[in-house]
Amino acid sequence: MDQPNVVSNEADDDLSPYRTFSRDEWAKLRADAPMTLTADEVMRLQSLNDPISLDEVAAIYLPLSRLLSLYVAATQGLFKATQRFLLAEQEAKVPYIIGVAGSVAVGKSTTARVLKALLARWPNTPKVDLVTTDGFLLPNAELTRLGLMERKGFPESYDTGKLLHFLADIKAGKRNVKAPLYSHLVYDVVPGEETTVDRPDILIVEGLNVLQPARLPKDGTAIPFVSDFFDFSVYIDAEEEDLHRWYVSRFLRLRHTAFRDPLSYFRRYAEIPEEEAIAIADGLWNRINLLNLRENIVPTRQRASLILTKGASHRIETVALRRL
Repeated sequence: MDQPNVVSNEADDDLSPYRTFSRDEWAKLRADAPMTLTADEVMRLQSLNDPISLDEVAAIYLPLSRLLSLYVAATQGLFKATQRFLLAEQEAKVPYIIGVAGSVAVGKSTTARVLKALLARWPNTPKVDLVTTDGFLLPNAELTRLGLMERKGFPESYDTGKLLHFLADIKAGKRNVKAPLYSHLVYDVVPGEETTVDRPDILIVEGLNVLQPARLPKDGTAIPFVSDFFDFSVYIDAEEEDLHRWYVSRFLRLRHTAFRDPLSYFRRYAEIPEEEAIAIADGLWNRINLLNLRENIVPTRQRASLILTKGASHRIETVALRRL
């Protein structure tokens, strides 16, 4: 009798587009890359409730910055080769764009800031800029008008057209490209406030849904994705229960810090009993953030160039690098 065609787990691993490294295996890939950050600098780079140590930077982010430095140099060489092939005039160096994606409370901001600091100290990438996609959210007044305040952070809550035009201008090598600014204090885009990006060597773009593909039209019309402009992308992964716990813990800490500012959008939560605050944080997580995570963020994980998987203490345990 013919045996059923069974694919083993080992075969599944062979078919994976990623090569997965343990923490110790990845740390060895630092090679002779020097540590260019101090413990005090690392402490200043971390976000609220997202602890990171100098050891974590040495084991995870220094090897990653070394890899990215090699990738950037290779991409610059490829760009020059393409210019020669096209018999084109020498153009300005095109920025290398890195996307950083993942859930609320997973530590995207810390990762983006640490990478920015490390990459800026490599000799071939002295100018590194960082923008977040929060600035491309629709203003609260518009979200309210559209009935989307409970969907803030979901793909439909962004001005995707504006974000795509911003990235297209960056990739075209344009000077002084403007990006809107967002205030977490007032929980809204700040009218008239902008940041300027002027031909960096590297641009890091951090946001929840930066790997989200657009809905493809059946007639084949070209629809660009935000990630079409990325040269490399990082997805930070963690278990749902850990993300939930980190989110609630951050919410409680904010009650004693930012929420106490009279201008804070969340000022009303600063004085309520802790039990009530926990219930509110749980509700926000389950009603909005968990839904967004499951519907929109996790499905983009396999589109990343690199997946960093965190354990319960925020320590990165495994690194998965997409095969070339």
